[in-house]
Amino acid sequence: MLKKFWRQWASRAMTAAALTPPETPQKRLPGDLAIWFFILAEMLAFAVFFSAYAFARASHVEEFNLYQQTLDRNLGALNTVLLITGSWFVVLAVQAAHRDLGAKIVSSRLGWGILCGSGFLVVKVMEYAEKFSHDITLSTNTFYMFYISLTFFHFMHVILGMVILAILWVQARKGVYGGHDAHGLESGAAYWHMV
Repeated sequence: MLKKFWRQWASRAMTAAALTPPETPQKRLPGDLAIWFFILAEMLAFAVFFSAYAFARASHVEEFNLYQQTLDRNLGALNTVLLITGSWFVVLAVQAAHRDLGAKIVSSRLGWGILCGSGFLVVKVMEYAEKFSHDITLSTNTFYMFYISLTFFHFMHVILGMVILAILWVQARKGVYGGHDAHGLESGAAYWHMV
């Protein structure tokens, strides 16, 4: 009788397990919610600047077209590649932390991200130096007022992003991030991607 009871119980348990859908991992926003509010505020500031740029450009189309030709597109492309590559290394760092690949791997990938950001800053300083050597300033014309102010606003955000990456790098070297907790790393990575 006891055998029959256990067989029935096991049969019901297996049937219930078969009918229960497998658990799907809960989706969550990476990092802290506060960083996402900060990122949205920053994106709003950039949107206001770009809207002002668009309205000014619409009123000065010939001027903007003429002075855009004075910019070095190769340096612009290089800077784009540097920032995208830096973001790629930061993604690899977050993935390494989630997979518990170790402090050395996480920190080295963050280091490569910092190096890419540094390359961006060097290129941008060279661009500014070249423009300033030709007496081009914010007051030269409407195009350069927007070009210098918008790119400098971005330049400062890259510096802040690199400070954040440097803090993450120090923490990663201490072994703070891993599969058990990568929340801070995710928050810093989200800000870097916004930059």
